Amino acid sequence: MRGLRRLIAVPERAPGRLIAGITLLFVCAYAASLVWLEKPGGRIVFGDALHHYVQLRSMVFDHDLKFTNEYLHLYGPGAGQDEETAWIVRTDATGHIRNLMPVGPALLWAPLFLVVSGVVWVADAFGAGYPLDGYARAFQASAGFSGILAAGLGAWFAYLAAASLVSRRAAVWASLAVWLGSSALYYSAISPTYSHAASMLAVSAFWLAFVRTRGRDDVARYALLGALAGVAALMRWQDAILLAIPAGEAIAARPRVGLAGVAVRGGVALAAAALAFAPQSIVWQRLYDHPFTIPQGSAFMKWGSPALLQVLVSDNHGLFSWTPVLVLAVAGLAPLLRRDLRVGVAAAAFLAPSWYVNASVVDWWGGEAFGGRRFVGCFPVFVLGMAALFERWRDRPRLLVAISLVFIALNGLLLLQYQTFMHGLRAVAPYPNGWYGLYGARFVVPLTLARRWLLR
Repeated sequence: MRGLRRLIAVPERAPGRLIAGITLLFVCAYAASLVWLEKPGGRIVFGDALHHYVQLRSMVFDHDLKFTNEYLHLYGPGAGQDEETAWIVRTDATGHIRNLMPVGPALLWAPLFLVVSGVVWVADAFGAGYPLDGYARAFQASAGFSGILAAGLGAWFAYLAAASLVSRRAAVWASLAVWLGSSALYYSAISPTYSHAASMLAVSAFWLAFVRTRGRDDVARYALLGALAGVAALMRWQDAILLAIPAGEAIAARPRVGLAGVAVRGGVALAAAALAFAPQSIVWQRLYDHPFTIPQGSAFMKWGSPALLQVLVSDNHGLFSWTPVLVLAVAGLAPLLRRDLRVGVAAAAFLAPSWYVNASVVDWWGGEAFGGRRFVGCFPVFVLGMAALFERWRDRPRLLVAISLVFIALNGLLLLQYQTFMHGLRAVAPYPNGWYGLYGARFVVPLTLARRWLLR
């Protein structure tokens, strides 16, 4: 019994080391997957990640934003010659081709990418002969490792924000439950080259700053919050919703700072956000001849007919149906409002429009996603809500641990099923939809895999 108590207390004694340890575990698992599960042609970046990566490679090696050569190289033989990839060779009036993804992740990956470039350059000077081209696997892998580190740091920032409001016990178990029990796990360890890991970091940094400075009304605070909101929007454009929070704070401060003070604070926040978002505006200006746009076109958003219910409960990647731990996190907004009205109102003011925006996207299910991936940017708000709920049970540590581990285990089993299906073993693992596919199969798949392995 004493040993169990000590085990339960480990996360509370060293939350930073625990989060760092989990992040290191993800790094090792990702590195192993690059060796054991190598994709045909040596590719590492796929899907949306490819569009972020070509921006990074083009800026560093070609010093431009013309991505045709990157796409042709990464897509391989036949690219640009069929209807699906014909856009690769179609330039517009600016002489560029389209890129539908934000530039923020490319900028976030740049430091490690440049380190790899430097190491390869030095190694080649001593005769290593490794391709210094920005395409080789070491370069692509740097994006994945950067994403994992970003997700781990985002989890740490979310914990720190929660720990500023509740006990360390409630904060750490809430952080672990939401991180490892939701779609954030997949985009922290399996697909860290998507923009969601970058969004976790940027949005969590905003919420940490917001919570830590919530007692201040000085102009510097609004500059900080505006800049962090701009950085978050660089990672995923929808995260510009964060700007509503300093705007609301400025309006609420009117009795103390006056109308002129409201205008100054709001203007400073907006200017700081615009400055932080400037790299994206520059890219858009170059590609589309306009500093602000929706590259996917106006039809990408259905503002008048959002799938508000489906995006939450549909078996087609619904937020709650795939990751039910977030039901508790959202329910925790009520005790969060009672604990700290300012933080609770701000959390709701971010979560509600995020829900509407995600439900308004034409493919509200997020394509081939693990759960409601577009809600990963709400990660720190979910942690705050869960922490406020867990604080009510702070004197019942076994209950907190049990709840956390149950949801983490359920998510881990679903992830195993999903990955088994995605790797072609579809006779073993059905896709997670329908009642059995989403709720029952996850318990059968491990047994089937174990039996196959034993009978080999």
